[in-house]
Amino acid sequence: MTRKPLSSAAAALIAGVILLSGCSAGSKSESSGTAAETTTTAAETTAEPLQRRIREYDPEKPVIALTFDDGPNLVTTPQVLDVLEKYDAAGSFFLIGSNISDETGEVVKRAYSMGCDIENHSLTHANFTTMTVGDFTAEVEETDRKIEDLTGEVPKFFRAPYLAANTDMFENIDKCFISGFGCNDWDDSVSVEQRIDGVLSQAADGAVILLHDAQGNQKTVEALDTIIPELQKQGYQLVTISQLFEAKGRDPMEEIYKYRQISSVIV
Repeated sequence: MTRKPLSSAAAALIAGVILLSGCSAGSKSESSGTAAETTTTAAETTAEPLQRRIREYDPEKPVIALTFDDGPNLVTTPQVLDVLEKYDAAGSFFLIGSNISDETGEVVKRAYSMGCDIENHSLTHANFTTMTVGDFTAEVEETDRKIEDLTGEVPKFFRAPYLAANTDMFENIDKCFISGFGCNDWDDSVSVEQRIDGVLSQAADGAVILLHDAQGNQKTVEALDTIIPELQKQGYQLVTISQLFEAKGRDPMEEIYKYRQISSVIV
């Protein structure tokens, strides 16, 4: 579905709403044998439906969404999931489609089964503002396809690579664009303590926190072991991005959220 053309007034707002907490570059065979054998093989290769945990929360209490960019991978993403599981917290993962393989797909399934949201962060982490509409929509569609193959759900949210967005993207990518309050955790020179302080200082009801589970981002894994229990101690419920909107009674595709990147759900 194509969105309505952007008004001149709305266009003027775009530069002001895009935050500077961006992220780094991300990196049939023939059957034989008896009918019974054929039937057995088919049964053995039929995948079980993916079961997802239903996470409960109280919409009357403060909520925050922890979001993670640039996965999936076989090292850091599982470590982030371990910390989330340790504190019974939810997260939302914005995936780079080219990082999805048979092996990392199992990590994605684990996240989804835990009740986490799986969302779209492009196919190649290229700057969409330098691409044609056909090229960047193809990236979004292919990443959607890969995620749907794993989870059975099409992502509803999109985070632009580098948080670089323009009118063509807003009009042709029919998803809610998400930004977030970040702590530059893509930069290895940012210490664990700086990451902790950066997140906690920006914590607020309805806030989206932008972090990265890129391969080797060990400092963020370590920081989460302090960030998550401290947010919980302060009374925040760590919910998914979709639950964040739900808790505030907002539809992420409503007019108020078009042509901008959301860092906080408006109450």
